[in-house]
Amino acid sequence: MHIEAVLHNFETSENGLNDNKVKIQRQKFGWNELPEIQKESWLKLLFKQFKSILVFILIVAALISYFTGHIIDMYVIFSVVIINSMIGFIQELKAEQAVSSLRKMLVQRARVIRDAKEYIIPSRELVPGDIIILEEGENIPADARIIDFKNLQVSEASLTGESIPESKNKGVLPKETILADQKNMLFKGTFIAGGYAKAVVCRTGLDTAIGEIAETISGIERKKTNFQKKTDTLARQMVILSITSAGLLFFVGFISGNYLLDELLLVSIAALVSVIPEGLPAVLSIVLAIGSSRMAKKNAIIRDFTSVETLGAVTTIITDKTGTLTQNKLTVKKVYTFNEQEIEVSGEGWVPIGNFSKNKNIFEPSEDLLVKQLLEIAACSNNASIKHDKENNIYEIAGDPTEGALLVLARKAGIQFKSSDFFKKIDDLPFNSKLKLRATLIKNNQERFLFVVGAPEKILDVSTSAATEFGEKTLDDTARQSIQKIMDSWSENAMRVIGLAYKKVSSNCNAIEETMLEDLVFSGITGMMDPPRPNTKDAVLQCKNAGVRVIMATGDHINTAIAIAKSVAIIDENSTISTAAISEQELLQLNEKEFDVAIKNISVFARLTPKVKLRIAERLQALGELVAKTGDGVNDAPALKKADIGISMGIMGTDVARESSQVVLADDNFASIVNAIEEGRIVFSNARKTSFFLVTTNFAEIITLVTLVAIGLPMALTATQILWLNLVTDGVCDIALATEKGHNDVLNEKPIAQKEKILNKTILPFLLMMAGIMTMLSLAVYFWFIEVSLEKARTTVFIVMAFSQLFNLYNMRSLKKSVFKIGFFSNKYINLAILVSIIIMILIIELPFFELIFSFAYITVTEFLVLIGLSSSVLWAGEGYKYFKRKNKFIKFGCKFLIM
Repeated sequence: MHIEAVLHNFETSENGLNDNKVKIQRQKFGWNELPEIQKESWLKLLFKQFKSILVFILIVAALISYFTGHIIDMYVIFSVVIINSMIGFIQELKAEQAVSSLRKMLVQRARVIRDAKEYIIPSRELVPGDIIILEEGENIPADARIIDFKNLQVSEASLTGESIPESKNKGVLPKETILADQKNMLFKGTFIAGGYAKAVVCRTGLDTAIGEIAETISGIERKKTNFQKKTDTLARQMVILSITSAGLLFFVGFISGNYLLDELLLVSIAALVSVIPEGLPAVLSIVLAIGSSRMAKKNAIIRDFTSVETLGAVTTIITDKTGTLTQNKLTVKKVYTFNEQEIEVSGEGWVPIGNFSKNKNIFEPSEDLLVKQLLEIAACSNNASIKHDKENNIYEIAGDPTEGALLVLARKAGIQFKSSDFFKKIDDLPFNSKLKLRATLIKNNQERFLFVVGAPEKILDVSTSAATEFGEKTLDDTARQSIQKIMDSWSENAMRVIGLAYKKVSSNCNAIEETMLEDLVFSGITGMMDPPRPNTKDAVLQCKNAGVRVIMATGDHINTAIAIAKSVAIIDENSTISTAAISEQELLQLNEKEFDVAIKNISVFARLTPKVKLRIAERLQALGELVAKTGDGVNDAPALKKADIGISMGIMGTDVARESSQVVLADDNFASIVNAIEEGRIVFSNARKTSFFLVTTNFAEIITLVTLVAIGLPMALTATQILWLNLVTDGVCDIALATEKGHNDVLNEKPIAQKEKILNKTILPFLLMMAGIMTMLSLAVYFWFIEVSLEKARTTVFIVMAFSQLFNLYNMRSLKKSVFKIGFFSNKYINLAILVSIIIMILIIELPFFELIFSFAYITVTEFLVLIGLSSSVLWAGEGYKYFKRKNKFIKFGCKFLIM
């Protein structure tokens, strides 16, 4: 639409709106702001911890204890519920506080023309029809149509994913032009990288491009996490197991005829409570908390407590390019001068340290006259500056990123224009999108030179000669073709090529005229790129090894995307655009079946809008993939929220991206994701091991109870003794087991299946064997000591159960490896837990106060040692089981576990 038509539509002019019109527009369009992201209050976070089937079961168990007269049991169970909830609450509160410290503010104020006068107002007060003025470094406060400009460059990386600033103009474009190609528009949330703009505000608030994305996010419901689904399944298993066990006990007792109905009912209810592993919710929360803490130390902040394990189950990572795989820092990697030699330049980002090398041999650039001349042009024809935070040793660029890259290049060779005694800037022509170049008039001693930097094709067109080691040489067709071939090669490898030239001018020349920009002397070209982050390639390879597919979804150009994808091993070096990449335009021409085939087989998606990124995430989920989405820009936010787990960048990321994610990378390093995936798998493994550990004791307890009830004998343990075993002995050990680290094998395995349960039938033989041994030992000592007294029998059963679990703790450290290979002392918390448990056990058996509460009988030292010896059979049986399983000699037998 023509500028005049835009101004007419909003009933405005270049003099701006009057106060009355501003009021009318505000009533019609509202404030220029996005709805504040609703963050969970601390109270909501607290109540969120109670939304668990396991917690509900414990509350029911506590109420049953109360109505059956077991008041102490009720208090103990309620204490467990509170402890469990506080662990989750504190962990999530810490995560929110950590993320809050990373949040950045969007633009706050804007320069506006109203009634032909210029004002500075809060950006939220802007309305459609306002005329705004923007200069280099300023954030854009609303979507606006350009009506005047000068050398305008806009960075839209946060919105489109395009890393290089876009040249903007006020031309008329077709109505169907996609957002990334709308050169006459400015968009809220992006910023002016260079030049000047005057524009009329077209859209504010939710009507802006960023507002539409925010609205898309608000309509996306976040599903239950993978871990929440699995713990719900575990809870259902526990409920069915508890009811089945209590029902079996009641049935056996009723058939035996040895119990009164009231007595049998009380015993069955006690069994129902005892089978439930009361400490399990707290232990699972501790497993998650430890995993979250470990991830935080590795720069992955977990915002959603239950998302920790989901990382271990991820099968596909959809990653952005700019700022995620790459550093979002243009860096010169190659230099070419007319001596027909390509020069490699080392160094990453904006750190002005690096080496220059020819044929892999490092040389001093100041000793090569052609290279030195090119670097002087790069340093002088430049308005950027390097800022160094000495305290944190961080380098940043102020100004245009392209000029910044050239400045850093010169600094690597020790060339600094501002500190030079030889060069003085007389005049400067900033980058002109029409001319496709910038120029600087320089005084060097008594001579004056015009230094020119710009698009390489343009620089070649206006150059008639080239600088060589033998002086200036005419640029013939052969030379031009040779240079063009190198330029094409660099461009195919995602490099942005910049040409540099110079011209000696009259000593009394004081201003740059457009007519001077011809008959230049070609100095050379530079190839710059936004380099991959360190360790990104290794991280991608580790993901592949772990069975996790990595695909790139970017708003950038397809050639750039392909080159970066190759450099970080997302695709093979021999991959081509036709086989490994696809643009949004091509993708949208496919039907749904073809679309699904494409996203299953293609790894690079370019020129994407947020809606298509979201669709890719949705279709992958529909195809059974567990999707993680990484990104830092506003354009990533919808897919971040829709994905099973969203991973945003903490430093370069936008507020919208961070608030849409469950994981925030504090160091913006893709490699941190691999550490998080590893920890996620360890968390699931520890959740499984701690659950098995607790359930084993409960199995042994219920089998022992049912056996004794069936033959009409008193119960082998009191309710208080059972609670002590379940909460204290098991609890202390389970917390220690939750600290178990990986054994260097989790990233060599496939991702955890989405439907894989915490308790499954693969471990059932081991569980039944351990529970069976504990039961036989318990019954053996029970029958041996029942002749002495019931209290003595119960005391010995208690000791056997407790020590069996202590020995079983070593078994559960790994379900595959021998504890002798892992090392008895490789986890100090395990040994500390065992020591503490033994000391506590001795105290409660020997001290009169506890002896009265638990109804313990006196045990001699010899009896105590014999009971320990018997209990150790659990360890030897476990080692034997693992040995035969490793050797594939274990005889499989059919046992089916109740699966819900």
